[in-house]
Amino acid sequence: MTSLRTAHTPDGRRLEASHVLEAPAADAWELLVDTTRWPEWSPLVNGVESTDRRLRPGTTGRVRISGVWVPFRITDCSDRRWSWRISGVPIAAHRVDDLGENRCRIVFELLPHAVGSVPVCLRTLERLEAVLVE
Repeated sequence: MTSLRTAHTPDGRRLEASHVLEAPAADAWELLVDTTRWPEWSPLVNGVESTDRRLRPGTTGRVRISGVWVPFRITDCSDRRWSWRISGVPIAAHRVDDLGENRCRIVFELLPHAVGSVPVCLRTLERLEAVLVE
Protein backbone atom coordinates (compact mmCIF):
# COMPACT_ATOMS: atom_id res chain seq x y z
CA MET A 1 0.00 0.00 0.00
CA THR A 2 1.50 3.31 -1.12
CA SER A 3 0.36 6.63 0.29
CA LEU A 4 1.07 10.32 0.24
CA ARG A 5 0.28 12.73 3.06
CA THR A 6 1.44 15.87 4.81
CA ALA A 7 2.90 15.33 8.30
CA HIS A 8 4.89 17.01 11.05
CA THR A 9 8.37 15.45 11.26
CA PRO A 10 11.47 16.17 13.36
CA ASP A 11 12.51 18.50 10.51
CA GLY A 12 9.15 20.31 10.38
CA ARG A 13 6.19 19.99 8.03
CA ARG A 14 6.92 17.54 5.23
CA LEU A 15 5.23 15.63 2.45
CA GLU A 16 5.50 11.91 3.21
CA ALA A 17 5.55 9.33 0.43
CA SER A 18 5.35 5.87 1.97
CA HIS A 19 4.89 2.22 1.16
CA VAL A 20 3.91 -0.67 3.44
CA LEU A 21 5.58 -3.94 2.63
CA GLU A 22 5.94 -7.49 3.87
CA ALA A 23 9.50 -7.37 5.17
CA PRO A 24 11.16 -7.00 8.56
CA ALA A 25 11.92 -3.38 9.47
CA ALA A 26 15.53 -4.34 10.26
CA ASP A 27 16.04 -5.64 6.70
CA ALA A 28 14.53 -2.51 5.15
CA TRP A 29 16.69 -0.30 7.36
CA GLU A 30 19.87 -2.18 6.44
CA LEU A 31 19.07 -1.75 2.75
CA LEU A 32 18.52 2.00 3.15
CA VAL A 33 21.73 2.68 5.09
CA ASP A 34 24.06 0.54 2.95
CA THR A 35 25.48 3.08 0.47
CA THR A 36 26.78 0.35 -1.85
CA ARG A 37 23.19 -0.75 -2.46
CA TRP A 38 21.68 2.66 -3.31
CA PRO A 39 21.98 2.12 -7.10
CA GLU A 40 19.94 -1.09 -6.74
CA TRP A 41 16.85 0.73 -5.55
CA SER A 42 17.22 4.37 -6.58
CA PRO A 43 16.24 5.14 -10.18
CA LEU A 44 18.36 8.32 -9.96
CA VAL A 45 21.59 7.15 -8.32
CA ASN A 46 24.08 5.62 -10.78
CA GLY A 47 27.04 5.48 -8.38
CA VAL A 48 28.12 6.20 -4.81
CA GLU A 49 31.44 7.02 -3.19
CA SER A 50 31.17 7.34 0.58
CA THR A 51 33.35 7.66 3.67
CA ASP A 52 31.24 4.92 5.25
CA ARG A 53 29.55 1.91 3.72
CA ARG A 54 26.89 2.06 6.46
CA LEU A 55 25.45 5.51 7.14
CA ARG A 56 26.09 7.35 10.36
CA PRO A 57 25.77 11.04 11.30
CA GLY A 58 28.47 12.93 9.42
CA THR A 59 28.95 10.41 6.63
CA THR A 60 30.03 12.27 3.50
CA GLY A 61 30.61 11.33 -0.08
CA ARG A 62 29.20 11.86 -3.50
CA VAL A 63 26.47 10.34 -5.63
CA ARG A 64 26.29 10.19 -9.40
CA ILE A 65 22.91 11.38 -10.60
CA SER A 66 22.32 11.48 -14.35
CA GLY A 67 26.06 11.14 -14.91
CA VAL A 68 27.01 14.07 -12.66
CA TRP A 69 28.79 13.58 -9.33
CA VAL A 70 27.36 15.70 -6.50
CA PRO A 71 28.49 15.81 -2.86
CA PHE A 72 26.30 14.64 0.00
CA ARG A 73 26.40 14.73 3.79
CA ILE A 74 24.27 12.75 6.24
CA THR A 75 22.92 15.24 8.78
CA ASP A 76 21.13 12.76 11.04
CA CYS A 77 20.98 8.99 11.36
CA SER A 78 19.16 7.54 14.35
CA ASP A 79 16.03 5.63 15.33
CA ARG A 80 15.65 4.14 11.83
CA ARG A 81 15.60 7.60 10.25
CA TRP A 82 18.27 9.41 8.25
CA SER A 83 18.37 12.78 6.53
CA TRP A 84 20.82 14.28 4.12
CA ARG A 85 21.94 17.26 2.10
CA ILE A 86 23.12 17.18 -1.48
CA SER A 87 25.41 20.03 -2.50
CA GLY A 88 24.55 21.65 0.85
CA VAL A 89 20.80 21.67 0.17
CA PRO A 90 18.41 19.71 2.44
CA ILE A 91 16.92 16.98 0.27
CA ALA A 92 14.87 14.48 2.25
CA ALA A 93 14.76 12.12 5.17
CA HIS A 94 14.21 8.38 4.92
CA ARG A 95 12.54 6.39 7.65
CA VAL A 96 11.49 2.81 8.40
CA ASP A 97 8.51 2.23 10.70
CA ASP A 98 8.23 -1.24 12.25
CA LEU A 99 4.64 -2.47 11.89
CA GLY A 100 5.32 -5.85 13.53
CA GLU A 101 4.74 -9.34 12.18
CA ASN A 102 7.26 -9.06 9.33
CA ARG A 103 5.77 -5.76 8.05
CA CYS A 104 7.19 -2.28 7.81
CA ARG A 105 6.58 1.10 6.22
CA ILE A 106 9.33 2.92 4.33
CA VAL A 107 8.79 6.67 4.34
CA PHE A 108 10.45 9.44 2.33
CA GLU A 109 9.99 12.82 4.03
CA LEU A 110 10.12 15.53 1.36
CA LEU A 111 10.21 19.29 1.59
CA PRO A 112 6.74 20.68 0.78
CA HIS A 113 7.95 22.39 -2.40
CA ALA A 114 9.43 19.09 -3.68
CA VAL A 115 6.03 17.80 -4.81
CA GLY A 116 7.48 17.30 -8.32
CA SER A 117 9.72 14.52 -7.01
CA VAL A 118 6.80 12.44 -5.70
CA PRO A 119 6.51 10.20 -8.81
CA VAL A 120 10.22 9.32 -8.57
CA CYS A 121 9.86 8.62 -4.83
CA LEU A 122 6.90 6.32 -5.42
CA ARG A 123 8.87 4.42 -8.07
CA THR A 124 11.81 4.20 -5.67
CA LEU A 125 9.58 2.74 -2.96
CA GLU A 126 8.41 0.06 -5.39
CA ARG A 127 12.01 -0.76 -6.28
CA LEU A 128 12.92 -1.01 -2.59
CA GLU A 129 10.19 -3.58 -2.14
CA ALA A 130 11.40 -5.55 -5.16
CA VAL A 131 14.97 -5.64 -3.80
CA LEU A 132 13.78 -6.70 -0.34
CA VAL A 133 11.65 -9.60 -1.59
CA GLU A 134 14.34 -11.00 -3.93
